[in-house]
Amino acid sequence: MWLLPFGLVATVLLFYSGAHKSASHTVNYTSFVHDVATNKVATATITVTGGVSGTLRGGGSYTSQLPTALNTDSLSNLLLSHSVQVTATKPGGTSAVTVLFSLLPLLFIVGVFIWIGRRSKQQLGGLMGIGKSRAKVYDEEKPTTRFADIAGYEGSKAEVMEVVDFLKNPQRYAKAGAVGPKGVLMVGPPGTGKTLLARAVAGEAGVPFFALSASSFVEMFVGVGASRVRGLFVDARKRSPSIIFIDEIDAIGGRRGPGGFGSNDEREQTLNQLLSDMDGFEPGASVVVMAATNRPEILDQALLRPGRFDRTVEIPLPNQRERAAILAIHSKSKQLDPDVNLDAVSRGTPGFSGADLANLVNEAAIRAVRARRTVLMAGDFDSARDRLLIGRRDASNALLPDEKNAVAVHEAGHALVAVLSDHTDPVAKVTILPRGAALGVTEQLPEAERHLYPENYLTDTLAVRLGGRAAEIVMLGQPSTGAANDLASATDLATRMVREWGFSPLVGPIGYGPEGPDRDNPFAARPYAEDTQRAIDQEVARLLREAEIRATSLLTDNRGLLDRVVDLLLIRETIDGSELAELLGIPQRNSEHELVSAGPAHLLSARSSPSASSSPAGP
Repeated sequence: MWLLPFGLVATVLLFYSGAHKSASHTVNYTSFVHDVATNKVATATITVTGGVSGTLRGGGSYTSQLPTALNTDSLSNLLLSHSVQVTATKPGGTSAVTVLFSLLPLLFIVGVFIWIGRRSKQQLGGLMGIGKSRAKVYDEEKPTTRFADIAGYEGSKAEVMEVVDFLKNPQRYAKAGAVGPKGVLMVGPPGTGKTLLARAVAGEAGVPFFALSASSFVEMFVGVGASRVRGLFVDARKRSPSIIFIDEIDAIGGRRGPGGFGSNDEREQTLNQLLSDMDGFEPGASVVVMAATNRPEILDQALLRPGRFDRTVEIPLPNQRERAAILAIHSKSKQLDPDVNLDAVSRGTPGFSGADLANLVNEAAIRAVRARRTVLMAGDFDSARDRLLIGRRDASNALLPDEKNAVAVHEAGHALVAVLSDHTDPVAKVTILPRGAALGVTEQLPEAERHLYPENYLTDTLAVRLGGRAAEIVMLGQPSTGAANDLASATDLATRMVREWGFSPLVGPIGYGPEGPDRDNPFAARPYAEDTQRAIDQEVARLLREAEIRATSLLTDNRGLLDRVVDLLLIRETIDGSELAELLGIPQRNSEHELVSAGPAHLLSARSSPSASSSPAGP
């Protein structure tokens, strides 16, 4: 925009100069003398350099150049004798046009420097303001989110609400001698709504709310993070009572010392400043720091001690009742068919976070749009759940007849072993339609959400996971690569049974932790001897062999039922739990969805791709 005035000035000047030049014509000295002698010239203006210009009696103007080298006075006598009005210009005069044209380059250079300065200020925040806090302040205009907009988590909301109540009514706590918390740390898996809960606090509280991400403290300049922390707490104290919310605090709150940040690291200086400011609150300064993280194990212990983050609020994955309430909130703005049962949908989504459920409803809406509908059907939710758990249905992934038969045998083995075992979850659906990397899927539905898993449930689960491979051996005479994912998941479950949960008489009731070598650090040493590792390997192999023998025995003894399930799968391609129970003469049980097998995996480039599946691997 600043270039526009200069452009307009230049245009006007050029137009004026061009118009002035176009109205006059240039003549030589001889023609000029002839015009004077014939009384055609009315006026003449002569410059020091010998230039002459003027007007003609008949109208128009002219310009010419006098031959000053002749050094003669005859021209002046000629002009006076023919009544020509003669004027002369003073030396050194400069026109306004000349001045403006000479200033244009300077003005252009100044404008370029101004533009560069503004760009630098936008990108770097200005050299003078680089250490200022970048927190967004919610004061008069607060977020519209309220606690009523968050389903479930009543205990977590009650703890956080106490902080809001303390800031609103500090005198009530002072009468009882209670001191409000200085810091509240919200911990939970990704997608459980920690940031959403903080937005609700900002909406409910009648106090200023400073919100920012921990990564905004970290810069390439040394000392910038510490300066921003100081500025943030100064602003918060000035507007006390107030709340500071730091999202993903693990970005600056990681452990210090060996294996962590260096002594001169910028992030360590920022953490030290944060610890100092949280400890340095003046008495009576009602400022509460809230933070969120999904990795509390890496936080520095000095950050978690009383007096700093002295209250931890656990925000776990929602249970079935809470999932139904979350689905209801996300479905408010959508038209649902009367057949849609959100309770049934919630039972089919164990382990889903709030973000997963929001994505599920959105995927169902997208499927309805593809079908040119505005009303969401129950099938939309089922397809959306399968899309998220297993992958997109790939109609172009056609199987050869032998492969389709092998997939049917594999999935029939999983389903039949699950039905014939006493302590497994009932089967919900079996399909041999390829989805994502999986060529077939067997879903089981737990009768209730489990928190503890007995040993007989886990051993039956091992048999179910190896049921597909056992069916291939019984019916086809040999296994295939389709059991790769089943073997990996079964081995992982058996390893945890031996190493973590003490389900091995040989190893004994000893827990060696959730990992042998640290999975985040493959060079870390195991916390046990090589002989112990050998015993663990032997017990894992024993559990897997016993599970395969049991699955093979069940399928061999019920070969007729296995053949019937395989035939039905080849005809129908998808059968649900009620049809399977009717086929086998077994009553159907009420249950909740949980995916236990997705396989066999599709072969790509002569290798087995892992199939997408989730399974009840234990607490």
